[in-house]
Amino acid sequence: MKRIILADDHSFVRLGLIQILKDEYPNAFIKEVADGESLIKEVTLQEWDLVISDLDMPGRSGLEALEQIKLIHPYLPVIILSIYPDDLYAVRVLKAGASAYLNKNAAPYELVDAIKRVTLGKKYITPDIAEKLLLQKGVSNPHELLSNREFEIFKLVAAGKTITQIAESMSIALTTVSTHRSRILEKLQLHTNAELTRYAISHNIISDIDR
Repeated sequence: MKRIILADDHSFVRLGLIQILKDEYPNAFIKEVADGESLIKEVTLQEWDLVISDLDMPGRSGLEALEQIKLIHPYLPVIILSIYPDDLYAVRVLKAGASAYLNKNAAPYELVDAIKRVTLGKKYITPDIAEKLLLQKGVSNPHELLSNREFEIFKLVAAGKTITQIAESMSIALTTVSTHRSRILEKLQLHTNAELTRYAISHNIISDIDR
C-alpha cells in the first residue's frame, strides 16, 4: 500500500482513520480532502492505490464521486464509509462500483481487513450485506427505483431543503432539481414535499432530527 486518498469533511474523522492506516501501513502516503469535488480532482490528476471516502460530503456526495471515479479509473478500489445502515445504501453503493461499504461505527474494526481484501481486486462484503444482495431479486420499496442522483435529491427535499438550496449544494441547475423532483414524486406515487417527508421518515431514510 503506497498512496491512499482519504475524503471526509470532518477533520477529527480523518485523524482517526489516518491513525488506523499509519499503524498498519507506516510508509504509506496519505492525502486528505474534505469534499467530493476535491476527491475527483485528485483522482483525475494523480495515481492512487486506494480511495477511502465518506458518503455524505459538501457538494458532490461520496456516491456521486464514486461514479465519476469509476469512469476515470474503473479498477481503482474505493471503500465507502457511512453513518447510514447497510440496508439503505450498501447495495446501491456496491452496484455503483465500490469495493466495500463500511458503517463508520464498524470502520475501526473492519477497515484494515477491508483494505487487504479490496487491494487484491476483491470486494469486501459483510454477512449482512451478502444476505441483502442474495435477497434483492426484485424491488421491495419504491425508493429503490430512484437513480443515485434522484435518491440524493429525494433525501434533501424530504429534509426540508428548497430547490435553490439543493441546486447550490449539488452545483446543478434549478431546472435540473425541479425535473428530478417531478420524477421522484412520480416514481414514489406521491404529490407533495410533505408526503415525501412522511415517506422518508417512515422508511428510516431521514429522521425528525434531519428536518
